[in-house]
Amino acid sequence: MFLAIFGINNDALNAAVNVLLLLLVVFWLALVWWTYTDARRRIDDPLIVGSATVASLVPFVGTIVYMIVRPPEYLDDARLRQLETEAAEARLYDLDSQVCSHCEYPVRADFLRCPNCERRLKQACRNCARPLEPEWHVCPYCETRVAGSKPPAQPKTPGARRSRRQNTSEQPAATE
Repeated sequence: MFLAIFGINNDALNAAVNVLLLLLVVFWLALVWWTYTDARRRIDDPLIVGSATVASLVPFVGTIVYMIVRPPEYLDDARLRQLETEAAEARLYDLDSQVCSHCEYPVRADFLRCPNCERRLKQACRNCARPLEPEWHVCPYCETRVAGSKPPAQPKTPGARRSRRQNTSEQPAATE
């Protein structure tokens, strides 16, 4: 009877319109709930979350406006990115700083001597004066041989590979 106002007197058609209206209301309430949950995952301030939810009570338009102005990433993703950045900075700091093997004083990777105990940490290249690691045989910066190191052994070359054809009769005969 409600839709008889629109001129619909057929009971089947009236029921179909009622179901359609019910689906639209359910869809609208689902959009309000989605806006609320999405705003909670993206926005830290509860007042702004509440404002976004109230704005989504305007049917369909509020949710569309929220989708346009919402933050581009989730709070968890932003926190994870911040943690990854801090971890990368810590790794860079660890690569640049070490400790002296004698007194455990913090030293940088390019120190030749420990500033605390004055123990020699690395030797300097005789050509460019850059610090060299003890296992290096050549300076990677200027290609000068390190004094007192013997040249590395030449890598073994693989032996000549045998042909798959071991039988000479399989090879094609030369034509005259």
